[in-house]
Order: sequence, then structure tokens, then C-alpha cells
Amino acid sequence: MVCSTIFTIQRTQRLLAMVGIALCACTALAAKLADNAYQMPPPELQAVVDAPRGPQFKLGPRRKTALLISVPGLPSIAEVAQPELRLAGLRIHPRTRAASRFDFSNGLSLLDIASGKIRQIKGLPAKARIADSLWSPDEQWVAFSRWADNGVELWLLDVKNASAERLISEKLNAVTGYGFSWLNGSEELLVRLLPLRQSRLPVEKTIPNGPNTQETRGGKITQSRTYPDMLKTAHDADMLDWYLQTQLAIVNTDGEVRRIGPVMTLSKVQASPNGKLMLTTQLRRPYSTILPMERFGQLIEIWNDQGKKIKTVAERPMRERLPGGNDAVQAGPRDFGWRNDQPATLYWLEAQAGGDPEASVKIHDVLMQQAAPFKAAPQDLLDLAWRFNSVQWGNDGLALVTESWWKSRDTRTWRIQPGFPNSKPELIFSRKSEDQYAHPGNPVMTLNQFGRSVLRTSPDGFSLFLIGAGASPEGERPFLDKLHLASEKTTRLWRSKAPYYEEVLGVLDDRGNQLLTSRESNDERPNLYVRQLDSSMLPRALTAFPHPTPQFKGVQKRILRYEREDGVELSATLYLPPGYDPRRDGPRPMLMWAYPREFKTAEAAGQVKSSPYKFNRINFNGPQVMLARGYSVLDDPAMPIIGEGRDEPNDTYIEQLKMNAEAAVEEVVRIGVAERGRIAIGGHSYGAFMAANLLAHTSLFRAGIARSGAYNRTLTPFGFQSEERNFWKAKEAYQAMAPFNFANKIEDPLLLIHGEQDNNPGTSPVQSERMYQALQGLGATTRLVMLPNESHSYRARESVLHMLWEQDQWLNKYVKNGKDNHGK
Repeated sequence: MVCSTIFTIQRTQRLLAMVGIALCACTALAAKLADNAYQMPPPELQAVVDAPRGPQFKLGPRRKTALLISVPGLPSIAEVAQPELRLAGLRIHPRTRAASRFDFSNGLSLLDIASGKIRQIKGLPAKARIADSLWSPDEQWVAFSRWADNGVELWLLDVKNASAERLISEKLNAVTGYGFSWLNGSEELLVRLLPLRQSRLPVEKTIPNGPNTQETRGGKITQSRTYPDMLKTAHDADMLDWYLQTQLAIVNTDGEVRRIGPVMTLSKVQASPNGKLMLTTQLRRPYSTILPMERFGQLIEIWNDQGKKIKTVAERPMRERLPGGNDAVQAGPRDFGWRNDQPATLYWLEAQAGGDPEASVKIHDVLMQQAAPFKAAPQDLLDLAWRFNSVQWGNDGLALVTESWWKSRDTRTWRIQPGFPNSKPELIFSRKSEDQYAHPGNPVMTLNQFGRSVLRTSPDGFSLFLIGAGASPEGERPFLDKLHLASEKTTRLWRSKAPYYEEVLGVLDDRGNQLLTSRESNDERPNLYVRQLDSSMLPRALTAFPHPTPQFKGVQKRILRYEREDGVELSATLYLPPGYDPRRDGPRPMLMWAYPREFKTAEAAGQVKSSPYKFNRINFNGPQVMLARGYSVLDDPAMPIIGEGRDEPNDTYIEQLKMNAEAAVEEVVRIGVAERGRIAIGGHSYGAFMAANLLAHTSLFRAGIARSGAYNRTLTPFGFQSEERNFWKAKEAYQAMAPFNFANKIEDPLLLIHGEQDNNPGTSPVQSERMYQALQGLGATTRLVMLPNESHSYRARESVLHMLWEQDQWLNKYVKNGKDNHGK
């Protein structure tokens, strides 16, 4: 009896122990599941995410009226998680036959520039999802697209009556563009419509016919980055063709539709300025499984507005094997387009020396033109020693052509007379592209009789207007200049003055005396003003948008200037919480947020590229949001990686990165706003790569945050960022730069965040997964957060809120209240 009782007691104890273990396991599982739910950050961080967003602004072509485009809050995860196709570098919303997007407008209004009166638009549906919009050249209409449940609709806004209505019942194909454009004036639009009788969507076989095979039979070395969302199967190729199927049509403002030409596998279409001809680009098989759609074979043709083919312009093969280097292009003709100042004159580029930047030749590109009806021989407009960058047309006597060379960072702009091809080009501007202090500004443009953008000249035709950011040692000070073309003399008409940051949005009169500007200050969000330069009157306010986050009024901002160990001048923007006094309150925990950039000269690397007078935008994607939690913030401390002359910047990446970080830390400690051992480093994309490297190679930071980064450079073997060399040409640099190779040296906590569907070349989600696996296996303190349905940047409200929760928890635990991992 005693033995039986003892046995019963022992069995009961064992059962209770087993129940306890099971309960513990269930509790742990529940905790794990709860940990996987979306979390909400503190209210002060939620308030930033949900703050009202200001309207977008589009000035009309006649500069009398502006379109204000309302921007709602972030989309929900339910919207972001909708089905999406990933084909040849495209992301397609299958139900609407459009490129995936989530940045819709929910309302439109019109701003009268003369009176400042704002009119709301009648006729819009509730919860309108407005995608793209285009002013008509006469400023009487605004065409815009609206996403409906069953496709993309074309709508028309009547400016006079401030009313909008759906223009046609047919749906647009918006997979590779807006799907509509104005055609020679303001009475007709060229649209891309879905085919009337399209075959059924290709069905993927559940039982495969065989393996998916790739093969190469040798050839020249080619430089192709690591692209996401490539075609994988024959079915993928069929799906791409099906979704690109388009028929062009002409629609007038009364809604009458006239379809023209055959159904095409269309990637691009451009109408001639006179509206009589259409330049089409169609895809041609075979397709590639390692290249995006823009490098597929192309058939480029010209069709007229009656649907008759006029000319085959070019049949371009797949651009599979390009020469190495950022200045490399495919041999032969490329970049076809219409001269904006002529009824129907085609222009294009022809690469010389096979498009190889390493070829020792005097001419690398030739700018060509040929006018309709394309019977005369093409004309050589300009021989370029470097690579073509851009052209801005004016008239037969004026066009500006810019060429550049990445390797040396050289850029220059020529004035040509396209109506007189034998005339000598005149050099207008020449500088280093990275030298922002020497940037002359960008020409002001206007619409001509065809409704196309051309250079805007003074009434006598002798001068251009230039608008620039005005980078300078004291920060950016935007300006308006007048350039006399004959003498090349520049006259400064206006420049922004402290304590405001003010930039020109439009020149309202022909003489450059009346300007439309956007003005802001630290505590004043951007608002629109009309400024009269020939008057002493104060600028007239057109809008009075309120501060979206008034709780951040009083945030202190300073531009810091300091030097790194080798004498290179650096700068950063310091933000301090409202009411904070370093002398009274002592140093605060700090978040540094940075992004490395490559330079060829130390002088350019040291230039200031911000302004102390800009509005303190508290963006949830940036570091300033942590001001709400009491942190001081050092935003964009310069992290230049310099390679002067023939030196490659990345050959000394780690050494220079360390010097940059050490100088920034030394400066914030010196002025008393931070202390060693309580500073975190963070960054997004290439900034995440930087953050991981700084944790691996320095002991400057208590913790790190790395979002959407790449850490193993063997996974990007044919270049990354500005690196032109492949892995096998620069193996030492690739290996030395990769923080994955030094994961065993990371002693400080590292938070890794990544979108599960990152579509940025080089930052595949596997980069963060493998980095986490390495750190976890090495016993480091780390956490990996993979955000479902998110891309390189995070879009859903739930994702952004959770991201902030993760960052706040990490910084609070390891920086604000954490122990120093280095005993300092």
C-alpha cells in the first residue's frame, strides 16, 4: 500500500512536470507567434506616420493655374499585399493591367495664380485612386488616369468649370507608362488601349515539359548587374507578351475613340510633335532570363495616324554583352526620339568604337537627325568625345547638348544650331559633375505651338533663364540667372536669402521679373508665393499650409563643418530636440544616419549639399523621427570615398569610411551633444552596407540599424553602386568591402530589416538572411525582421509602424539604456 502510494505520487509528479514543460512550450510558441505580429510604436512615432501630407503641385503650361494633387495617408498592408506579377524587371498589377503602384491621389483642386483662389473639383468618385495627370498645352484641360477595380480609366478635368468626368469606357494599358499623352495641341490624346479581342491569358501547365535551361557559348566579357524579377520559364515569357499587348488609339475631348494600327507587344510609343506620326518600340524574341525588359531585342518603327507603317527605323538585337564600365553602351543606333521644335524630325545616337569606353578614339557618340518623309540622308548634328547625356531643343538656331564621362566625372554643354548642321558648336558650360558649387543651373523650359517642351528665351531671343540649387559653403541658396548666349555672360536676377530656403518653381513673365516660388524655413512648411523682382513689395502668399507635425516646432538644426584625419573637409546636419540645451542638459543618446558616396576629388567631397534654412521635415523613413524619443540626430554626415586620378575609390573604402565616421563622432562629442558609447549608426540600402562595415571595423558605435542592405559582394559580382570593375578584376576590393566577410568582428548589436520582395538590383532579401545566419551562428547580438510584401522601400502603414517599433525598441535597449560592449 505504501509502495503503491509512493508510485502514484511519483507518477503524478512526472505528469505535472510534463504538463509544465508542455505549458512552457506553448507559452514560448505563443510568445513567438505574438512576436511575429505587427507592432505599434509609441504614440509620438505613430503621429509622424499619420501626419497630414501636403498636396503635390503642377503649374499649368500658361502659368495661370496650378493643379494641387491631394495625397492621402499610407496604404494598408491589405492593399500592398494584392497579387503582383514579376516579369523581366517589371512589377505588374494583373487586374488593372498597370505597373504596380500604391502612391495614389484621392483628390484634385485648382489654384488660380493671380488671385490665390482654390477651387475643388466636382465629379470625382469617392475614394478616387488617381494615378497620373497631364496638363493640356492650352491649360484648358487636365487628363488623368484613375484606377478602378477592373482597369485603368481615362478621365478629363475641365479647368473652366472645375469638373471632371470619365472620358472613355475602354481601359488603358499602363504597364510601361501613363497610357496616354496629349497629341499636337489640346483637342486629342494618344492612348494605349487593351485589345478588343485578345486571346485568353496563358495558362501555366501544372506538369512541366522538362527543365528550365540556360546556356552560354562563350563570348566577350559582359557587365550585367544582378537584376531581380527576371523571366524564369517559357510561360513567363508568354505572360509578358500578353500583358504588353496594346492597340494605339486617338481620343478627342468629346470622348470619340479611333483605334489605329495593329495590336503590338508595345513597350514605348512617342507621337511626333505635329501628331501625324508614331514612333513605336516593340519587343522581339528571344527573351533573356538574366536581363530586364529594356535590354531585350527591339523593333522600332514609325506609323502614321491612320495606322499605316511608314518606316522600319531599327531592329536592335538583345543587349546581352555590353563592354565594361559605366560609360559603356551598345554599338549602333540608340535612344530614338523626336525633335520637340520641329513637326516630325527624328533624332538618335550612334555609338562609335563598339560603345566601348576603353577604346582610344576621339569620338564616342554621334548625334544624328532625319526629317520626315525620311527620304534625305541622315544628318550628323554633333560629334561627341564623351557619352551623350541630354538634349534640350529650342529652334533651328538653338539647342543645348550635354555630354559627360563617368570615369573622370567631366560634363560639358554645347550650343548647336540644329537647322544648320555644318555650323560650329559653341561650348557653354564645362565642369566636374560632382562639383555642385560650379553648377550653372538648368534652363527654364516652355511649351511651343506643338505643346512640346522647348528652351524658353527672353523676348529678343538672345538670352536663357537658368534656375539652380545654388550650392555654396554656407549651404544651398537657390537662384535665377539670365544667360546672354552671344557673350556667355550671366546676370544674377535673384537669390534666396536667410532665414528662408526659397526656390523658383516658375517664371511667370517673359522678362523674368515675376516668379512663382516655394518658400520654407525651419518651422514653416513650404508654401507658394508670387515674387515681383522689379518691386519693393513683399512676396504675395498663395497658400498657407499648416505645419504637419507642430509637436516638432522648435527643433534645432545646424550645419556642422569639420575635417577628417587626412584634411578632407566634411559636413553634416545636426538636429536637436525642442527645448534641449547641451550645456544645461548634457549629451543625449544619438542616432547617426548616413550614405557613402564616391568622388574623384577631395574638393568636391567636401562641398556642403544642404541648407540650414530648409523646413524640418520629420520623415518616418529618415532618422529625424527619433527626435520624438529624445535622441539627437546627425543626418547625412558626409561619408566620401575618394579616388583621385587613376586611383579607384573603393580600393581604400574601409580606411576612408573609418576616417569619416571617426571625424563625425569626434565632432558631436566635442560640441557636447553626444557621448562615446551612446551613439548608434544606421542606414538604408548602401547606407546599411556602411553601417554593418562600421560595426565590423570600428568600436565607435553602441548599435546599428541596417535596412534593405547588401553585405556579401560575391552576390553582386559584376559591379555595385558606382563600382565599375567586376569581382575578378578587383577581388581584393570586393572582399575587403564585404561586411559578411568580417561578421566575426561585429561585437555590437545589429538590427537587420528587409522587404521580402526587394526589387532593387543587388539587395536581394537573401543578403540580410545570410548576414543574420552568420551573426547568429557566431554568437552575435542581432535580429532579423523580414517585412512581408515589401520592396526596397517600405510602403504599407503597418510595415512602417512596425519598422519604427523595431528601431525604437533596439535603440532604447542597446543605446539609451544599454551596456557598453567595449568597456568604455
